[in-house]
Amino acid sequence: MNEMKTQELITFIRDEVAVMDGEVASDTDLLLSGLVDSLGVIRITQWIEDELEVDVPPGDVTLENFQTVDRIVEYLSGRNAA
Repeated sequence: MNEMKTQELITFIRDEVAVMDGEVASDTDLLLSGLVDSLGVIRITQWIEDELEVDVPPGDVTLENFQTVDRIVEYLSGRNAA
């Protein structure tokens, strides 16, 4: 995932998904901080599938893969390498 798409994901989370105001950086804990709720995770997954044309199996939607934008990018990089 290139830097432009990473920034687009951060903007999407901040503007469309976050349930509270706050700075969203690539290392911001999205889930344990409460910034993103379960519906938000679904919306992020849908954004990835629509914008990046990457299928995200339900079993891959885990805290490990979706806790931060950095982890999402790492997860997607791993999917692209496979």
